[in-house]
Amino acid sequence: MPKRELYVGLMSGTSLDGVDAVVVDLAQSDPFVLAATGQPLEGALRSELLALNEPGIDELGRAALAGGALARAYASAVHAVLAQAGVQARDIRAIGCHGQTVRHRPELGYTIQLGNPALLAELTGIAVACDFRSRDIAAGGQGAPLVPALHSRIFGSPAEDRAVLNLGGIANITWLPCNGAVLGFDSGPANCLLDLWAARHLQRPCDSEGAWGAQGKSDPELLELMQREAYFHAPHPKSTGRDLFNEAWLSRHLAARSAALRPADVQATLMELTAWSVRAGLEACGDPAMLIVCGGGTKNRALMALLSRVLAPLRVASSATLGVDPDYVEAIAFAWLARQTVVGEAGNLPAVTGARGPRLLGGLYPR
Repeated sequence: MPKRELYVGLMSGTSLDGVDAVVVDLAQSDPFVLAATGQPLEGALRSELLALNEPGIDELGRAALAGGALARAYASAVHAVLAQAGVQARDIRAIGCHGQTVRHRPELGYTIQLGNPALLAELTGIAVACDFRSRDIAAGGQGAPLVPALHSRIFGSPAEDRAVLNLGGIANITWLPCNGAVLGFDSGPANCLLDLWAARHLQRPCDSEGAWGAQGKSDPELLELMQREAYFHAPHPKSTGRDLFNEAWLSRHLAARSAALRPADVQATLMELTAWSVRAGLEACGDPAMLIVCGGGTKNRALMALLSRVLAPLRVASSATLGVDPDYVEAIAFAWLARQTVVGEAGNLPAVTGARGPRLLGGLYPR
């Protein structure tokens, strides 16, 4: 049998909707996924991780406890995906674990991801590669996005310019020209604000398939107020997160609106903001022949339909059309980043992050 290089990739993104885990064979240039699974986060842990995005009482102790609980959730996902793939822990070279971002302030020189990789290595018996953002930030970069390096491998084409849109808590764009440097940046909020507003008014984690937002009508005044945010008009490289796009940000703009709005209209406006920011981001890059969409936001049918209308005649398609499950693209990327750490090769793209050059990312906790 051909030699295999097996890695596990883990991802719990800004949306905090669960833990994604994949087993990937990276022996060839194109990753081959042996198994993939998604597990929901326990409600109390999800609530605590969301709370830790804001300053609070005893947040250092709470962060340590949450990191341990998250490591246990990661370990559960690892055991499940190994069983699904029919492989043993000894067969895996390393786990790539991004951790859960609770602060991302590259302009101040730091980023914080929770996860307790030492405990994860202990619970799984597998080496853990983690802390991928910090070295890029130390080299003057944004530390994010890191996934465009994988996007270029699995979605790039020598025949046409393409773009990739990841619809997670934050929307990020990767520009894949058939000739020239790969670019990538966060375009603005996506599920983080949509889920926040849905949780407040529907008492559910999200607006399933965007059905509620589709009942509303986008409000031009609120949209214009939100579009004034300086982040949207800053040049790339750039990255963002809940440090900016959070409940306080949304409340401030709602308070500036001259009249109250129906909750469904606010949700529709937030979808419009995401679509507008994606269009603005693409216009800053070029004119792609195809937009490949991945991430949990692909399940939001109303948002996907809105993107198709706003970006017409550009073809908008799920990554599934190219044979890659949109739920697991980021987990695959962190398996690949773990491989880069293990073999001692750079994992960042300086043209994307703004770092002073290629850097070996992450640290390794041995099995």
